[in-house]
Amino acid sequence: MAFRVYVDGQQGTTGLRIHEVLAGRDDIEVLRIDPEKRKDPAERARLLNAADVAFLCLPDDASREAAAMVTNPRTCLIDASTAFRTDPGWVFGLPELAPGQRDRIRTSKRIANPGCHSTAFILLVRPLIDAGLIPRELPLSATSLTGYSGGGRKMIEQYETSGDPRLRSPRPYALTLRHKHLPEMHVHTGLATPPVFQPVVGPFYKGLTVSIPLHLSQLPPGTTPAALHEALARRYEGERFVQVMPLNDADVLSDGYFDVQAANDTNRVDLFVFASDTQALLMARLDNLGKGASGAAVQSMNLHLGVEEDRGLTVGETVGSRA
Repeated sequence: MAFRVYVDGQQGTTGLRIHEVLAGRDDIEVLRIDPEKRKDPAERARLLNAADVAFLCLPDDASREAAAMVTNPRTCLIDASTAFRTDPGWVFGLPELAPGQRDRIRTSKRIANPGCHSTAFILLVRPLIDAGLIPRELPLSATSLTGYSGGGRKMIEQYETSGDPRLRSPRPYALTLRHKHLPEMHVHTGLATPPVFQPVVGPFYKGLTVSIPLHLSQLPPGTTPAALHEALARRYEGERFVQVMPLNDADVLSDGYFDVQAANDTNRVDLFVFASDTQALLMARLDNLGKGASGAAVQSMNLHLGVEEDRGLTVGETVGSRA
């Protein structure tokens, strides 16, 4: 018998992509709401409680309202908003976060899907803090360059129809230093303070890279670029969706430019360490609509349902060789 899945907010960017990923699955029955009843609370509640897994692809307040509608103890909610990402009653839906996280996702009925920027940042920083190579008290900064699809339907329409010449250039945003991903970047890395975070939206549809600069002199004595790289490689050894690329990746350095979009159309994250004798630059690359959103949600669903974790998802071809 197929698992029943409902997407509340199916017209949004993440909801539409989840539907695309599930379309070819013979083990999934997708429950659909009548368009005329899309905002009918009773019909939404009926479908939410009829589902084995319900994805909430809604704004924060609407996600909280939808979660309160669920009375069926068998329904697993996977929320794509920021509403529950640091809520202790919800499990953070990043299987690669730490040992035991997959078991938490398998057994929980409340899973909070990570954000795109925070996925990249956490996968770079958490292993290095756990290994004692980045002190918890070290103030970090990070820059993220992302495609405009991360801004949702309104931003996509703006970029694709307006013709505004200002959209041809990268646009830094969140200049109040209160980006909505900061709480999860803080909590799920173990940092003592949130990073200074500078996101930038670029004139391309999708793809994302987060960069974190480090001065080796501020790390524990004897910490080398090779040690940083080794800690990442050791943590993610055997992980299907996280690939640690060679130290000072020759394929990137030979061209001199980093391809932000090389992980697009996959559920893959590529991790890099570039370094000199005194400094290091940690970089992570992913598809902000894949591992940064819908792909991560489906990965958590697969784990929870007890099917192959990669069912319906793709790793894709990596440029260069994995470390």
